[in-house]
Amino acid sequence: MTKHATPAENAIDATPAPRVDASRRDFLRATGAAALSSALSGALPSGVFAQGAGPETAKATLGYIALTDAAPLIIAKEKGFFDKYGMTGMEISKQASWAATRDNLVLGGEKNGIDGAHILTPMPYLISAGKVTQNNVPTPMYILARLNLDSQAISVAQEYKDTGVALDASGLKAAFEKKKAAGKEVKVAMTFPGGTHDCWIRYWLAAAGVDPDKDVSTIVVPPPQMVANMKVGNMDAFCVGEPWNEQLVNQGIGFTACVTGEVWKKHPEKALGMRADWVDKNPRAAQAILAATIEAQIWCDKTENKEEMANILGRRQWFNVPPVDVLGRLKGDINYGNGRVAKATGQEMKFFKDDASYPFKSHDAWFLVENIRWGKFEPTTDVKALVDKVNREDIWRAAAKLAGASAPASSSRGKETFFDGKVFDPDDPSAYLASLAIKRIA
Repeated sequence: MTKHATPAENAIDATPAPRVDASRRDFLRATGAAALSSALSGALPSGVFAQGAGPETAKATLGYIALTDAAPLIIAKEKGFFDKYGMTGMEISKQASWAATRDNLVLGGEKNGIDGAHILTPMPYLISAGKVTQNNVPTPMYILARLNLDSQAISVAQEYKDTGVALDASGLKAAFEKKKAAGKEVKVAMTFPGGTHDCWIRYWLAAAGVDPDKDVSTIVVPPPQMVANMKVGNMDAFCVGEPWNEQLVNQGIGFTACVTGEVWKKHPEKALGMRADWVDKNPRAAQAILAATIEAQIWCDKTENKEEMANILGRRQWFNVPPVDVLGRLKGDINYGNGRVAKATGQEMKFFKDDASYPFKSHDAWFLVENIRWGKFEPTTDVKALVDKVNREDIWRAAAKLAGASAPASSSRGKETFFDGKVFDPDDPSAYLASLAIKRIA
């Protein structure tokens, strides 16, 4: 069964936020526009915006969770990429959990929430469809970019070291059955129902014959709390992004069974999502934010920048962790914590290379189909129509031109093959669903 977050975790704060009076807001906009116009004349590359028109606003608030794949937004702020494109008032705001991210997106920046976020790729779909919002009220959102490929992991408690569990999780099946027979609950944690980590750990368990709804209890834990919860025995396994799997190994609390790039090579992970109404109101500002993010992604991919990036992310105001917890897997070096150590694995986090930044519609379709598999969306969902509504690859292409970056030729990466041999063809999702033994639909 799936256990959702505690009431405090999922609570939606509907308290009206203080509003800025109209005259003061107009004054701030006017003075901001004047300052922006002056800044743009010297800061922006020629031809960035047609006919010299700058962004409609210089400010937006983007949320992030303390995960390495938030790096493009943090680096764009720290290294001045947002300023370069006229977005001089950007705020990158730490969120306590994905539930808090959702709630603040529903509030929106004008009500002291946020305008967009570093976010789990399926969340803009779940929020847009009202699947995870209070009273199921939709809040339309857009996906503007993918922030990264790969570099999440599935970690397991030390007590399972002797099972031989790795990419093949079948060794856990008997161990879990034995624990349940002894009257104990088996708990596996992910970060948000229907999110990427939920998808990865469900796929991994189901491929080994473990039903993630019937054989274990699936619980929700915010990423920064994963290590502490495993340390006190609150879970048997979890799936999360870095640096938390590496921190778990560094502290000797558990080990990495597999990294998610082993489950699906070069898989999509986080996205830059924004409220649709904000983007529709500020299309040039949205392009500017995205162009700055793309430049930051290119910076993040450079080997010579990895150590500096780890030091920046480790700072108190961002992650507040030792840089060593970030650096190793950022370079593709993996200490699994169970005697396996691998160097230069190719499983490093990819921010721009291999078309990492491009929001392929075929990838969004897979996440929707997986959520149909587990009952988060109805089997009758028009996957293509929903993807076309939320995925704004057109904005990405316009922003890439501003940043001088290249774009792939197609909105689909084609067929994708998983570690267990299953194939997802975005043109035939029903065949993929039919091939899966464990699912919630007939």
